[in-house]
Amino acid sequence: MSKAKKKRKIDITWTKLNDKHHILDAIKDKGYFIISAKQIGEFQEARLAVKFDYSDARPELFVKNNLSILPITRGDYYISHINAYHNFESDTSKITYLTPPEHIKSLDVTSINSESKALNMAYISGILADFLEDENLLPTVSGRMSSESFAFYANVVGEVVTDEDSTVTVENSQIEIDAAYEGVKSLALMEAKRDLTDNFLIRQLYYPFRTWQQKMAKKPVRPVFLIYSNSIFYLYEYRFNDLQHYNSLELVKHKRYCLEDTHISVEDVQKILKKLRFNKEPNIQFPQANSFERVINICELLYINDVEKNFITEEYSFDVRQSSYYLDAARYLGLVEKSLDLDGHDCYTLTQLGKSLFSMSYKQRQAKLIETILSYKSFYLTYEAYRNNNEMPSKAEIVSYIRQAGVVDPKTGLPYSDSTNKRRASTVSAWVRWIINTINN
Repeated sequence: MSKAKKKRKIDITWTKLNDKHHILDAIKDKGYFIISAKQIGEFQEARLAVKFDYSDARPELFVKNNLSILPITRGDYYISHINAYHNFESDTSKITYLTPPEHIKSLDVTSINSESKALNMAYISGILADFLEDENLLPTVSGRMSSESFAFYANVVGEVVTDEDSTVTVENSQIEIDAAYEGVKSLALMEAKRDLTDNFLIRQLYYPFRTWQQKMAKKPVRPVFLIYSNSIFYLYEYRFNDLQHYNSLELVKHKRYCLEDTHISVEDVQKILKKLRFNKEPNIQFPQANSFERVINICELLYINDVEKNFITEEYSFDVRQSSYYLDAARYLGLVEKSLDLDGHDCYTLTQLGKSLFSMSYKQRQAKLIETILSYKSFYLTYEAYRNNNEMPSKAEIVSYIRQAGVVDPKTGLPYSDSTNKRRASTVSAWVRWIINTINN
């Protein structure tokens, strides 16, 4: 019998808090529960126990019961069925290319390993000026501060709230602004991340927006989300159509930027194919992770983390936040390896191949990733079928390529079932599309 998976600390914390304070019963009765930092601190430091920047980061108790938590004062939190997250819109915009000033030597495109550096580079290279279309942008407020007093209502999971009976009042809650840039026409409040995720916590934009909207008189306040991953800057500007409605945000615009040469030609890929050597199928589950950008991002996060901890474990919620599917996909490609730490937690580290990617330029890295993907036969056969016919092969055809490649379930040593192979075929198709889109950039 396999060893039971060890529970994360965050799951244990909230199970104990529910057992002691009957949180689920109170929410069933009143629709919400208010818990203090002191109560949380009995089991875990409150700051760590309430930090769920995207929905997957929530503890098991919250996920199973459609719960979210929001701060309402310096020391109190509001737990309810509020729909606290917003899905990022699909970004298919063309990449805009800019160049940093030549005289800047203390920051370059190969050393952007934090949100603050990404923001600084976006500012000095003209990305923010281009995106915000405002004159004389200058950095102003940033860091932790107290919110203004305000009230709002929000959608409940599965419902749309149209009345204000479920009003939440915020008084002197702590907010954090990663950066703010004020120009002649507006103030842009920035939230920056290095993680590619499906969604984000609306509070990160809404609380600062409500606070500074009250302070800025008639000057517009613009909430902007910046994500930096794999040398690409993703910018999303939102607006709140109803000041009091937490879920009323709407995407205004989004763009992608890069400061490096990203042009990979068909000829470049042909050179890769000429020297290609097939890898043996590893004794790891065949990938089921459709976003190859997130596979790259998970390696980036491990690379950054290596500097501080040398490894990362499930104790940091990493495998839940980013999904174990993406870690396993990176392991399949030989970019990540897995082990156990002394406490029995899963440990993930980059292999030498994985580490080498981040000493390369964007173009070199993409070429190496293309070579790595195509060195596995099912992906190669799918890419060749696309190249010969100028269209993606059908799911049934890709399933046949998976079988030709000799892919088996590492648990049984037998080929996967047709239904399982069909699910895996979607990943093969998605990764080959990533290659095609990389070539066409």
